Amino acid sequence: MKTKPLMTLMAAAALTGAAQIGTASAEKIAMESFGKTPDGKEAKVYTLTNKNGLRAKLSDLGATLVAMEVPDKAGKVADVTHGFDSAEGYLSEGNPYFGATVGRFGNRIAKGVFSLNGKEYTLATNNEPGGIPCHLHGGKVGFNKRMWKAEPDEKANAVAFTYVSPDGEEGYPGTLTTKVTYTLTEANELKWEVSATTDAPTVLNIVHHSYWNLSGDPKTTINDHILMLDADKYLPTDAGLIPTGKLDPVKDTPMDFTKPTAIGDRVETKFEALKLGGGYDHAWVLTPKKGIRLAARLKDPKSGRVLEISTDKPAVQFYGGNFLDGKVAGKKGEKYAFRTACCLETENFPDAPNHPEFPSAVLKPGETYTHTMVHKFLAE
Repeated sequence: MKTKPLMTLMAAAALTGAAQIGTASAEKIAMESFGKTPDGKEAKVYTLTNKNGLRAKLSDLGATLVAMEVPDKAGKVADVTHGFDSAEGYLSEGNPYFGATVGRFGNRIAKGVFSLNGKEYTLATNNEPGGIPCHLHGGKVGFNKRMWKAEPDEKANAVAFTYVSPDGEEGYPGTLTTKVTYTLTEANELKWEVSATTDAPTVLNIVHHSYWNLSGDPKTTINDHILMLDADKYLPTDAGLIPTGKLDPVKDTPMDFTKPTAIGDRVETKFEALKLGGGYDHAWVLTPKKGIRLAARLKDPKSGRVLEISTDKPAVQFYGGNFLDGKVAGKKGEKYAFRTACCLETENFPDAPNHPEFPSAVLKPGETYTHTMVHKFLAE
């Protein structure tokens, strides 16, 4: 089906009495208070808007995308992410990393242990899938719960966030300086770009962790969303959701999203990987290509909203919201239920520090870590 330019949809909506959005200028980046941290620091939210009416709301708490508002095929604008209304929610124990910049190491590290240059490092074991402890998303107080220095750039319609993680924080070696830049373009792309440097050898895998429901209605399931992944292999795991080291083909399995497929079509299939993950919660190995390339395409058939994700990383973790349980009160008090959102996290392989056969997760002094993730929004 032919994709319609979102600007055309916005104009059509105005004429038909649907949600009307003006051609807001990107000349000024709005800023507002988002609440305070326990130590009294004030968190803020910065809003980027493009000429087509898209809005990205970003916080210096966790370099977090707290809302992404986009139109559907009729021009109706809605927030398509799960999250919270204030800093308090993002600092709570119940926050499953909504919209966060996750680090130092996104995804899991087996037993919270890795060796680097002959020395063993022990990290927090803050996750127990299958009753097996592991390190998840940077530890007890990862990047998602840290205050970042914000630098709005009105000319670029961007906000850059910087955080300096001291040597030994959460058990990781080296002082790591990380810069995350969000840019909203007139081509309806939200770019998330990372660079990081260190003063001592360390390991890292900095990822973006938004929860998407393109319907704009957080009560609905994402099982009817149509997903395509440019990946013919995935990483099978053990019962603790740690990769075994194998790269298994997706062909003739419910892990095959090489062609657009409804998420819920095969999620209940009796298949070992789905049984261990409680559904989809795995890393897919992207087809090797140079530079930034399409990794995933997600579509909500009813609203017509489409999200295309491109990256320069070798894998994408597709998580189907299996651990959402309706207990956490999010935006407007909404309690996000089972499989009402999904994550598509571009990244290096999980547990890479313990698998020399995986792409290296080591960063050395004098090197610069980079990660680019582009979210392009369409309607069709």
